[in-house]
Amino acid sequence: MARGWESKSVEDQVEQQSQEREASTAEREERKAAAQAGRLRERMSLELQRERILDERTSNPIRRQALEAALADIESKLTAL
Repeated sequence: MARGWESKSVEDQVEQQSQEREASTAEREERKAAAQAGRLRERMSLELQRERILDERTSNPIRRQALEAALADIESKLTAL
């Protein structure tokens, strides 16, 4: 009788390990999807900022330099993504 209980315990342990692996895989996929969504959100935000800067017109040379610097910064961040 002890053998029967022991084999059931081993089966339970194997099943538990299998469930833990599946949960771990699902958790990794969730984190990957969340990271991808975060990058997409950041990219869209940078593109909107870029469009706003490109639409802005100014005759003030200091303001124009600031806009060009901001545009260059945004462009570098977009290429880094």
